[in-house]
Amino acid sequence: MKLLSPLLILIAVFLAGCSEPPRFVSTDISSVDWGKDFKLTDHNGQARQLADFRGKAVVMFFGYTQCPDVCPTTLSILRDAMQVLGEDAKRVQVLFVTVDPARDTAPLLAQYVPSFYPSFLGLYADEEGTRALAKEFKVFYAKNPGSTPDNYSVDHSTGSFAFDPQGKLRLLLRHGETPANVAADLKLLLAEKS
Repeated sequence: MKLLSPLLILIAVFLAGCSEPPRFVSTDISSVDWGKDFKLTDHNGQARQLADFRGKAVVMFFGYTQCPDVCPTTLSILRDAMQVLGEDAKRVQVLFVTVDPARDTAPLLAQYVPSFYPSFLGLYADEEGTRALAKEFKVFYAKNPGSTPDNYSVDHSTGSFAFDPQGKLRLLLRHGETPANVAADLKLLLAEKS
């Protein structure tokens, strides 16, 4: 019995030293086998892929510039999260991928996207490339006819995707999440060792 007491003490000390790793607020999708990369053009005309942002946490959101509510709300939340991050915001890249390439030209994206935060980038492809990318990321979008052919809306998925600094898709950020929670999740991604 004398041997058991020191052993129990050792186990108790070991367990006390083990703390549970911090948990994400957002949905952890680390195990998915999709959303691995993209080939798009940014609003400055530069070809972009995920590897261009290695070393940064990346948040990717699919939307369109004429969206009345979800897109500006999401970009505002991401802007506020960048402010919460402070210096760590330099290690985060937000990417806005248009699902409306017919209307969202490079000049329009260049005007719209950085108006929320200077480092945010608008990305686009042609119609076929947009469809293929949406399929790769399991993103839904569909045009709804308007009063004229150019006056339509686009229904689309509302979540954002977060990649770790090594370029692995890790989180699905819910629409309407608080900036503090988004910033906390991004800090956890930035703090992880590769």
